[in-house]
Amino acid sequence: MDQRITLITLGVSDLRRSTSFYEALGWRGQEVEETVFFQAGGMGLVLWSREKLARDSGVPGLPSGDGFDGIVLAQNLRSAAEVDDLIARAESAGAAITRAPAETFYGGYAGCFADPDGHLWEIAFNPGFPLEDDGSLRIPELG
Repeated sequence: MDQRITLITLGVSDLRRSTSFYEALGWRGQEVEETVFFQAGGMGLVLWSREKLARDSGVPGLPSGDGFDGIVLAQNLRSAAEVDDLIARAESAGAAITRAPAETFYGGYAGCFADPDGHLWEIAFNPGFPLEDDGSLRIPELG
């Protein structure tokens, strides 16, 4: 199996509300058959009905969005100021700020928010993981 993720699908309770939220952050998507696709660098972020996603995945149901489901999406940025700006935009768009931006244990700067369905995002500046010119992340040699 290739070490690659090509799509992340978020199960949402209200497709219109979730699409509006991500558009307020500056994302632009395409809706096809009640599914919204966003280009996210070299991969895609998809919004789809929580119930349809559960059924399509062969499970009886997905968590309701209450509590922690063990997944946090992350976006690394180029500066602490960009982190502050994006966290503020997310809050203005209706996100719940779960951790205010602050210095991190690894020498960076980060904050977290929950989207309208409770999907958690970490927005971070990590000087140890510099971004390429195109915004992609390359994990450096760590040992």
